[in-house]
Amino acid sequence: MFLIGKFRDPMASICSFVPERDRAGCGSWVMIRSVQDLGAALRVARKALGLNQADLALAAGVGLRFVVELEAGKPTVRLELVLRVIDALGGTLQLGDLAMPISQGEGRQGKETHGQ
Repeated sequence: MFLIGKFRDPMASICSFVPERDRAGCGSWVMIRSVQDLGAALRVARKALGLNQADLALAAGVGLRFVVELEAGKPTVRLELVLRVIDALGGTLQLGDLAMPISQGEGRQGKETHGQ
């Protein structure tokens, strides 16, 4: 399973930290395989937009400490707040390489089964 972040504005510099094996087709898409990768990608996106950490925190409605820890790759950050930061940067998230495409999943219809 890969977490893929797509930012609306193409940022060629975001590929500079992506491992060589994941650079194919790298433009505004970045493969995320660890919390450190996520933090690095968000830091590059923030800098590409000319924002400092305090500006991003304000725009996302999170604390400055949260942004600092997120960019440092802290493994226990809250997903809800991560999504706010990604949204404030103009990004989206998509899960890939799952057994079933989300559009075909039953979870969206409220018929999700747990533990089966």
